[in-house]
Amino acid sequence: MQIEFTKMHGIGNDFVIIDAVNQDIELTGDQVRFIADRHFGVGCDQLLLVERPSCEGAEFRYRIYNADGGEVQQCGNGARCFARFVHDRGMTGSTRIAVETAAGMIYLRLEDDGQVTVDMGVPSFEPESLHFETDTYDEDDAEYHPLVVNGEKYAIGAVSVGNPHAVLLVDSVDEAPVETLGAAIESHERFPERVNVGFMEIMDRSHIRLRVFERGVGETLACGTGACAAVAVGIHNSLLDNTVQVELKGGCLTIRWPGNGNTLLMTGPAQTVYQGKMTL
Repeated sequence: MQIEFTKMHGIGNDFVIIDAVNQDIELTGDQVRFIADRHFGVGCDQLLLVERPSCEGAEFRYRIYNADGGEVQQCGNGARCFARFVHDRGMTGSTRIAVETAAGMIYLRLEDDGQVTVDMGVPSFEPESLHFETDTYDEDDAEYHPLVVNGEKYAIGAVSVGNPHAVLLVDSVDEAPVETLGAAIESHERFPERVNVGFMEIMDRSHIRLRVFERGVGETLACGTGACAAVAVGIHNSLLDNTVQVELKGGCLTIRWPGNGNTLLMTGPAQTVYQGKMTL
C-alpha cells in the first residue's frame, strides 16, 4: 500500500499527517510505530489522520496516534498543523474550522499573521476526567494533589484539556528530572491510563518556561496541551494572569484563559516541512 503524507511541526513537536479523506487508509498499531520510527520510518512524535466527520457540525474528524501506536484524545500542536494542512491543501475554504476529536468538538482559527488559534474547550480539574485515582479532590482547591513517587512526596496539579496532565512547579526546568520523574509519574498506578507530565517554572505572572514528558512519547520539544494544562493550573491557583507566554524548547505559545467555566485558547505557528510517499 502506497500512501501520501505531509511532515509538519508546531514549534518542534513534529507530525506525519495523512489525508484519509481522499485516500483509503486503515493503519495498524505496528504500521503507526513503523512510520513514527526515526531510523526506519519517517519519524514523528505523533501521526495525525484527517478523516470525514461522523457527527453533524464538524468539517473533519481529527485522529491522533502517539509514536507507540496508541490512539489518544487530543494534541494541541497537532491541531494547529491539522488546520494549516486542510486549508493549504484546499480541503476547506474556512478560516474557522470545526473539528471532531475523541475528546469532543474543537474549533481552529487561521489568523491573518499565519498563526493558528485553537479553542481547546473548558479545562476540567475533576479527577474522573483524567482517570486519576485520588480521595483528596476539593473543587475549590483542585490544583494540588499529593503523589508519592519512589518514596518521595510531590504536589501535582491534575487537569484534563482533552487529554490528562499532571503539572509540577519547579525552581528550574533546566535542572528538572524530566526523563526519570516524568516517566515514573506517567505510568504511576494512580493514573491507570497514564498521564502527560509537565514541569513548570514561573518567570513572572505572564511568562512561564515548560518541559513536558508526553504519554507514549517521552519528552518532546513542545506540547500544546501541556502548555494549556500548565497555564490552567497556574491561573486556577492565582499564580498567573489570564494571558501567558509559554516558553518551550521548540518555541513559544500564547495561552489565554479567563478562568473557570470558560474555554481556553492556544495560539502558535504551524509549519510544513515536506511532502512525500511511502509504501507500507
